[in-house]
Amino acid sequence: MEYSYPLSTDWTTQEMVDVVHFFEAVEAAYEKGIKRETFMAKYRRFKEVVPSQAEEKTIFRQFEQVSGYIGYKAVKMAKESADGQIIRL
Repeated sequence: MEYSYPLSTDWTTQEMVDVVHFFEAVEAAYEKGIKRETFMAKYRRFKEVVPSQAEEKTIFRQFEQVSGYIGYKAVKMAKESADGQIIRL
């Protein structure tokens, strides 16, 4: 990808890595599909780093602007899917 992920300088290196892994899972949901369990594990870790709903919305909006992928849509689909399913947008 030819864009930068929205990251905070307040995060540790590991937190930045975990957030990037979540955004890679969103990309996978759009591009090739990803297992629901894998996606939700990455989202749960993302929420540990970004617990605030307002901050999540801001980061999702920034990510959408640079990538065209909608994080909220991927999370919503994953939450509505059954275990074992492949999430594909």
